[in-house]
Amino acid sequence: MNYFDLFNVVPAFDIDTALLAERYRELQRAVHPDKFANDTEQQKRLSVQRTAQVNDGYQTLKNPLRRAEHMLSLRGIELSHETTTLKDGAFLMQQMEWREALEDIAHNSDPQSSIDELYDSFGEFESVLSAKLATLLVSDDNADALLAADQIRKLKFMAKLHDELARIEDGLLD
Repeated sequence: MNYFDLFNVVPAFDIDTALLAERYRELQRAVHPDKFANDTEQQKRLSVQRTAQVNDGYQTLKNPLRRAEHMLSLRGIELSHETTTLKDGAFLMQQMEWREALEDIAHNSDPQSSIDELYDSFGEFESVLSAKLATLLVSDDNADALLAADQIRKLKFMAKLHDELARIEDGLLD
């Protein structure tokens, strides 16, 4: 299913999330099961299915990474549940440096400063990746779509690093 069509939104990496939320509310009102309480069982089931589609579509489109994955899936490139590894040596080296920095936080005299530096480093790197991803997704070239898939893989890794850093920070606050 093309969620961009469902929400009547132009397929793009950068979308108007306020408009998306408005369309989500409109669709929810139109297909909500309560509206079909007095209809046939088949109509009720269809309403539940449509509601699930609207919810799935909204969750997909409101999240930039999931939105990008959806854009690629519409072009026949599936990333969900894949096990492809990145072959970018520079990125792999950067990962190792970040992992070491995460491990060193507990041993630093000023752990919060180290945490702040890592958040900044992650944010800068993610901004570069996101900008490149947005550019690649505009292209109709299949090679660019494959490069976009690599950017998404990198951004997924960055999301995991963010989560790990947040857990470390929470642990320091306890």
